[in-house]
Amino acid sequence: MWQSISYYAALAGEALLGVFGIRVYEEPRYEVIERIGDRVEIRRYAPRLAAEIDLASPGEAGRSAAFQLLFAYIAGANRASVAGSGASVAESDSIAMTMPVELAGKPRLAMTVPVQTSEAAGDRHMRFFLPAKYQRDTAPKPADPRVRLVTASEGTIATLRFSGAGGDRDIRQRQAELTERLAAARWRPTSEPYVLFYDAPFTLPFLRRNEVAVAVAPIG
Repeated sequence: MWQSISYYAALAGEALLGVFGIRVYEEPRYEVIERIGDRVEIRRYAPRLAAEIDLASPGEAGRSAAFQLLFAYIAGANRASVAGSGASVAESDSIAMTMPVELAGKPRLAMTVPVQTSEAAGDRHMRFFLPAKYQRDTAPKPADPRVRLVTASEGTIATLRFSGAGGDRDIRQRQAELTERLAAARWRPTSEPYVLFYDAPFTLPFLRRNEVAVAVAPIG
């Protein structure tokens, strides 16, 4: 019980900091290989593990439902795994997490940022990236079959950073802006655009970090 209280107390403290745009969560590592203006970055990411779920519907309602299911996974709706075997451990066992809390048989994972959302036709999904310490064979297995573990392959992406609430209309405008800026650069998009959210909905809008992103390749 105390482990559970500690976990949610830590989340509450992080949420309070998050109101003011203070981020304490782990972020996937990347290398900035080029900047275009003051808000566009070309980044190189290494492979990284994520929990992914399909969006039942487009828009904010679909994103909210998907977020709740993914949060349930990191908060304990999972099964610990034996490294290298893929087998579930007994409920009396547990594995250490980034945050100093655990619950027997149902590990709790640390939150990370960003939350990735793609709403391209035929490929609507949301991803939570797992802490870097986890591999596919050591990460807790989702208890809900709608949540799956996927490995995001290494690659180069272009991002455009913006603040605000990150509503549907704003996202479309930012994606168009990113496409326009890339058209004048040496990079061409190779996928549908998606969105990266770094803050909770209760963060003050002008302090939020949002990014529209797209996979890119150099021209020529």
